[in-house]
Amino acid sequence: MASLSDRTEGTRAGTLASSVYDKMRNDILSGELPPGEKLRVEYLRTRYGVGASPIREALNRLSVDGVVMRVDQKGFRVAEVSGAELDELIKTRCWLEETAIRESIAAGDDAWEEQLVLAFHRLSKTPRSADQQAYAINPEWETLHRAFHLALIGACGSRWLVAYCEQLNDLADRYRRLAIRVAYPRRNELDEHQTIMNAAVARDADTAVEALLDHYRRTAGIIRDSVDRIA
Repeated sequence: MASLSDRTEGTRAGTLASSVYDKMRNDILSGELPPGEKLRVEYLRTRYGVGASPIREALNRLSVDGVVMRVDQKGFRVAEVSGAELDELIKTRCWLEETAIRESIAAGDDAWEEQLVLAFHRLSKTPRSADQQAYAINPEWETLHRAFHLALIGACGSRWLVAYCEQLNDLADRYRRLAIRVAYPRRNELDEHQTIMNAAVARDADTAVEALLDHYRRTAGIIRDSVDRIA
């Protein structure tokens, strides 16, 4: 049997690897580590202040997530972006989230409804941009935006479906955040979110689905116009 010190050391190593994974993942999704960049272990060790083992574990996990590419005999790179991949991503996200939101509306109880309304309220009170003069990513808004979309499907009854939707959410957010650096979307997203919420609370699944898919397609259209300048 492993000794207590061995188990403690293993726990610390796992915690460190998870911390590096979270930081690197956020840097990729935010564009701090841009598409196509080679992820050299030595550089990443310096960037995150850890040893090689946590870095390699994080890279392997990120390759499973689809945000890092493993290149045979050449190590790892940040996954590229393209218009074709964006179209496939949005199409798949729409397929899955239509099912998820319909199931969530059908099964959601009062607690789900209250959580959804609260998620929207918190999002509505948070500035989209961290700077009033020029657009700057607001981490709080990003967190609350994710929470709102996950609250919509939170009562669907399938943890697998929620997990798949979360992964696609993150991949889509990567495109959205990258595109914002080129062309900030000038639209009233809050009204779109409120339309989706109102339909969900009214248990009008058809309207909620239509509003949600229209919301994603509008975002995709804005991003698509910028992808050529990002890639």
